Amino acid sequence: MTMHFSDIARQAAADGAITHEEILALRREGWGDGVINHEEAEAIFAIDALLGERPAEWCDFLVEAIGEYVLNTWEPKGYVTDAQAEWLVARVTADGTLDSMTELELIVRVIEKASNVPDMLKHAVLEEVERAVMTGSGPTRKGGSLEPAKVTGADCAVLRRTIFAAGGDRPAAVSREEAEMLFRIKDATLGQDNAPEWQQLFVQGVGNYLQGYVALSAQLSRERAAELEAFMNDSASGVGSFIGRMAKGAPNAFGVVFGKKGSEPSRDQLALEAEAVTPKEQEWLEDRIMADDQVDDLEQALLAFVTEEISQT
Repeated sequence: MTMHFSDIARQAAADGAITHEEILALRREGWGDGVINHEEAEAIFAIDALLGERPAEWCDFLVEAIGEYVLNTWEPKGYVTDAQAEWLVARVTADGTLDSMTELELIVRVIEKASNVPDMLKHAVLEEVERAVMTGSGPTRKGGSLEPAKVTGADCAVLRRTIFAAGGDRPAAVSREEAEMLFRIKDATLGQDNAPEWQQLFVQGVGNYLQGYVALSAQLSRERAAELEAFMNDSASGVGSFIGRMAKGAPNAFGVVFGKKGSEPSRDQLALEAEAVTPKEQEWLEDRIMADDQVDDLEQALLAFVTEEISQT
């Protein structure tokens, strides 16, 4: 951390306020070398903890700078380690709770942009939104109603961005754990003045779990990504020339090493198979729908959606 960055941080901490000029100076100093380092990231959180008011400009800077630090400091870029995730969650919950939309937005943005994140990051967001729905307090309720057991538009936006994000549990698709969370929220908010988009999110989310296809290669681990990146960047390995020699000297080797075309199910075939609701999935769905011995409006909409999707395959 440069002396100038440190000086600005101390000044902001001293008076509990941050000015437009100070934010610009932090941007210039922080990105002067093209990266946000650990000391700068810690200083940003230290400033945030002492601010009486947080201007929108500051919130944008925090989300951008900390996201840059978490996602692009270590190789391979875009892969969040367990240690990084633990550090991030510890910082945004330093006062005991994840209590601001800025902190929530930071984690959601990391999940959206990352190639892979530990599941704990998704869980942190989803648990916070579920708690907000059940209790009426939390980051998605700031400046709004404190009425509990109600799904707001802000809740829906965060839930959708998180459960369909590329990083984390079942990338770009809804996991069983997430589908069960949607059912818990649905059961707790039946008959309430929920956001108009809630029904669509519930139906699409659970429907995606039942019928979604996720390739086994959809998400590489950070360790495997690092191995592949190192191999491809190693000029001594001569990847290109090796493949060229292999094609000329043993043209049939490609079929042996990479598999003959058609030897494995195609992506389309796997997707079609995934769209079929399996007996286990059907049992899971029946258990949740019949838990209260009735089929409510959202469950009827879900059944209609799944039935229509299956009839079109």
